[in-house]
Amino acid sequence: MYSPPSDFVPFRTADGSFTLHSEQLSQHYHSAHGAVQESMHVFIKAGVEALSSRDLDILEVGLGAGLNMLLTWIRCLEGKNTVRYTALEPFPLDSDVLRSLAHCEDLAWPGLAEPFLERMGGKSGDWHKEDGGFSFRLLQSTVQELRMKDGFDLVYFDAFAPRVQPEMWTLDVFKNLYEAMRPGGVLVTYCAKSSVRRTMQEAGFVVERLKGPPEKAHMLRAIK
Repeated sequence: MYSPPSDFVPFRTADGSFTLHSEQLSQHYHSAHGAVQESMHVFIKAGVEALSSRDLDILEVGLGAGLNMLLTWIRCLEGKNTVRYTALEPFPLDSDVLRSLAHCEDLAWPGLAEPFLERMGGKSGDWHKEDGGFSFRLLQSTVQELRMKDGFDLVYFDAFAPRVQPEMWTLDVFKNLYEAMRPGGVLVTYCAKSSVRRTMQEAGFVVERLKGPPEKAHMLRAIK
């Protein structure tokens, strides 16, 4: 069972944006080839932009450093979407660690830095005040504990790789997410392992393999 390491440090990726790296896990939070590039490709372009509706209920499995959430929030502020965003993260990051990543500054939205930290460290279960068409709540619980039916249009599945968190990539997890999604809902993930694709299919999803972000051949998109 995964437990958070104590050695995550900022790591500048190839596109200039920061992620976190752990020697203990031999793992980055995002692609070393570009944290923002990966998030934009996998979650925004293959997820948000693939849906016809501008008004979305989104679930993120693995909030982590909050980059996917922040990019989605910025889309709302730009008038592209209206989003109600639920993030699952049983191990929220410390605010000092989040500050060191400077995501808001790198994305040219320095004014979001404090509101972003407020949401990342908020009380579990509480909806934050809507801002620019974006509503957010953090649930400090696991995907295995999620109990919802037909609640989400889009799922960002951003757990650590199966090597690090095998318990996140099981049939029971994907069945749970299938139930939580609306008909026609989409799940996107950076992972493209054949075993993961087969598990998603067994859970009921129609799964397609798409071109991956820079330096990665493929990713997966699953449709209910």
